[in-house]
Amino acid sequence: MAGHSQFKNIMHRKGKQDGIRSKMFSKLAREITVAAKTGLPDITMNAALRLAVQNAKAQSMPKDNIDRAIKKASGADAETYDAVRYEGYGPGGTAVIVEALTDNRNRTASNVRSIFTKAGGALGETGSVSFSFDHVGEITYKVSVGDADKVMEAAIEAGADDVVSDEEGHTIYCGFEDMNEVSKALEAVLGEADTVKAIWKAQNTIEVDEEKAQSLMKLIGNLEDDDDVQNVYSNFEVSDEVMAKLSA
Repeated sequence: MAGHSQFKNIMHRKGKQDGIRSKMFSKLAREITVAAKTGLPDITMNAALRLAVQNAKAQSMPKDNIDRAIKKASGADAETYDAVRYEGYGPGGTAVIVEALTDNRNRTASNVRSIFTKAGGALGETGSVSFSFDHVGEITYKVSVGDADKVMEAAIEAGADDVVSDEEGHTIYCGFEDMNEVSKALEAVLGEADTVKAIWKAQNTIEVDEEKAQSLMKLIGNLEDDDDVQNVYSNFEVSDEVMAKLSA
C-alpha cells in the first residue's frame, strides 16, 4: 500500500480542521496568483489558471477567495514567487521531493533543511532523488462518475497511461506534456475532473516499519505546515497493519 495519500488522510483527521483548511486555502490562493501572473487573468485564455481554479474549487475554496487571488496578480504590490524544488532523504532511506512557491529562497531553504535534519533526514542536491520518480499528470474523479470499466475505457480513448480505481475515486495518470490534452478528452466523456495537476510519482517504493512511518508522518506534516511548501512527495510504502495502528 502506497503510504503518502493515506498519511495525508490521517494527518487531516488528527489535525484541527479549521487550521488545515485555512492553510490549504492560502496555498491554493498562491498557486492561483502565480498562474494568473503567467498569462491573462482569464480562465478561458489561461490554461494554468483554469487548472489552479479547478483544483481550488475541488477543495471547496470560496469564490471570493478565488477572485481575490486572481486580482492580486495584477495589483501593483503583487509579490513575485519563485517555484523551487528541494530533494532529500527521510527516515529509512526514503526519498522525498518538496515543491515550494517562495518570495524568499534563503528563508525557505533554511526552513526545509531544518525540518529534514530534525526528522533524522538530510537535504540533498537537486537531482539527488528525482531520478527515481516520474513527473506525470494526475487527473482525479469522484466515484460517482462511473465504474472502473467506464473510466478505464475513457482513459484509454483519451491517451492516458494508467488508471487506479478504488472506493475513494478514480486516479488517471498520463504524460506530463499530455496533461491538458488528456484532461480535455476526459472532460468530454466524464465531465470536469476533480483535480488536474502535475505530480512526482515514485518508480519504486520502500516499505517502512511503524517507527519509521511515524517519523515520516512527522517529517511530511512539518514540511506541509510550512507556508512556502506547496507539495510533498515520497516513495515509502506501509503495510495495512501499520496503517491501522497509525490511524487509531
